[in-house]
Amino acid sequence: MVFLSEYGLFLAKAVTVLVCLLIPLLVVASSAGRRGQTGVEAPQFEVVKLNDQFEEYEQQLIEATLEESQLKVHRKARRKTEKQRAKADKKHPKSSVRRTFVLDFDGDIKASAVESLRHEISALLTILKPEDEVVVRLESGGGMVHSYGLAASQLARLVAKQIPLTVCVDKVAASGGYMMAAVANKIVAAPFALIGSIGVVAQLPNFNRLLRDNKVDFELYTAGEYKRTVTMFGENNDSGRAKFQQELDETHELFQSFVAKARPQLDIGAVATGEVWYGQQAQALGLVDDLATSDDYLLAAAAESELYQVVTLHKRSWQEKLGLAAEGAVERVATRWLGRAVRRQPL
Repeated sequence: MVFLSEYGLFLAKAVTVLVCLLIPLLVVASSAGRRGQTGVEAPQFEVVKLNDQFEEYEQQLIEATLEESQLKVHRKARRKTEKQRAKADKKHPKSSVRRTFVLDFDGDIKASAVESLRHEISALLTILKPEDEVVVRLESGGGMVHSYGLAASQLARLVAKQIPLTVCVDKVAASGGYMMAAVANKIVAAPFALIGSIGVVAQLPNFNRLLRDNKVDFELYTAGEYKRTVTMFGENNDSGRAKFQQELDETHELFQSFVAKARPQLDIGAVATGEVWYGQQAQALGLVDDLATSDDYLLAAAAESELYQVVTLHKRSWQEKLGLAAEGAVERVATRWLGRAVRRQPL
């Protein structure tokens, strides 16, 4: 009984705290929402110069491994190099330096990252020059046709402006992921990255017999002969299955045409079988151009150009902020109550 009374007291306190927190948060969120309706907030980007990052790696290792006498020589040489670099920068304005911009695309089944990709490409197109390069580190096993079609179209905007585009694949670029990669002027893959899967797949369970055995009727009404071909709950027929297969075949044809146009050197009939190949095999088939990790590619590029990684910063919505605030309040109250309850228990 003591435990139940303490538990009831805990719940009452928790509800009180939540109410006290939620009311002002809802007021703030509502006013923020009204302000947001007056205009669209521009996305914010984080830009990191990777050359500086690589130099920092090198410097840390040098400081840790050289003797003090060697460090003095190294520091003197480094200061001299920095002075020479500063003089060179004065003679050659920064606008004349070749730049490489690095984007990351980590694709799920809906290609959700396309929202960030479109903003990043739109921003880059305002400053890119033909001598610049864009590198996309791409990881995706594919997903919805229309979503990845849009993602590929975003990359095609760069190619249309004559901006060199390189796609680096360290792990996987299959199906819709390879559709995106094929747009690039150059595809670089790690030796054991999974590449290909130029195919289309669809599957669904059918519960019609289960419903029928349990005397459950399922009724579906459509207007248009092929508004619905196969369903999960209705009784499918050969006509619907044939139409569904036809739609898959047409999608596959479009996929093949897209890849063949982007990479005309491919024997599309040999690679459009839905199979996946490792990077080494993919290079032999012409699916990729070079074998290397993205790290090696960028380290080599850093010797010739200034590297900038561009990342879209995602701001939490007021709903997410509200949920996190409520979660934190409950956690604090629960921790406090459990601590007191444990202290009261006899040993």
